[in-house]
Amino acid sequence: MADETTTDTPDVQDEDAPDEDASQTPDDTASDSTSEAAAADTDADAPDENAPDDDAPDAAPQDKDDGDDAPEESSSEEETSHRATIEELLKAGAHFGHLTSRWNPRMEKYIFMERNNIHIIDLMQSQVLLDEAAEAAKRFARRGKKILFAGTKKQAEDIVREHAEECGMPHMVDRWLGGTMTNFQTIRKSIRRMEEIERMDRDGTLDKLKKKEKLMRLREHEKLEETLGGIRDMANLPSAIYIVDVQREDIAVSEANNLGIPIIAMVDTNGNPKNIDYPIPVNDDALSSIELVTSTLTDAVQEGLQERRMKKEEKKKAAA
Repeated sequence: MADETTTDTPDVQDEDAPDEDASQTPDDTASDSTSEAAAADTDADAPDENAPDDDAPDAAPQDKDDGDDAPEESSSEEETSHRATIEELLKAGAHFGHLTSRWNPRMEKYIFMERNNIHIIDLMQSQVLLDEAAEAAKRFARRGKKILFAGTKKQAEDIVREHAEECGMPHMVDRWLGGTMTNFQTIRKSIRRMEEIERMDRDGTLDKLKKKEKLMRLREHEKLEETLGGIRDMANLPSAIYIVDVQREDIAVSEANNLGIPIIAMVDTNGNPKNIDYPIPVNDDALSSIELVTSTLTDAVQEGLQERRMKKEEKKKAAA
């Protein structure tokens, strides 16, 4: 995986690999577990005036909407004011960035400190920006818009596919085809070809072909299904795109920017948040971190879809 997160120096993958693994999950840093935990605790506790809502009741007045609520309800409201707590982000290892030698200077404002030559991400900012990204995803879903989920790195494939299918959104997890959005009509032709082979299989046309030719058609379908199966029902360009690892999916970022498609993305310390509409500064290598962010966005999408269904039902009742 180290080669997938390297920004500028792919020729030093091997010698940095152990450090790369150490930054992926908290459990993998056994020898430095105590120091890393201390750094994480410092990260969560240092800015007392901006402390997250799950630490102290007196933090509630920071939320304008909660200022008039009854005192007995403040505790439960603090716990639900953010979609992910600092503790959840810590457990997911979301605060571990890349080696300090591999950072992108544009991520400086999201970095809390460095520890053992690894950048530690400011989870206070991650928490707020994740909320903003989730609200954006919810708005798109409420309007009936499609969000394309893209995550082709090995750690993200199954997670992205599972959650995209769960909320009925298109996804690309095998590899990003250049021109997927900027040359969408050609992509649609490939999808129609895939569907044509499926019809031939159903109506028995493939069985009438020679064995070799039939095998070639089936292999062609298999390749198309792996690459384009997740977007076969995407008749038009998506209204937004969610990306895991902007460094790896730089082509997807470029295409979205060219077409003016909003981007929601996980951005690690080696990524460039400049052209990302809703950046989420977190570890984009750890499975637990990818799962937490993706599931949070999926929940937001489902909320938006539910609100859309409720509005439709209300309109039907009013019309009746």
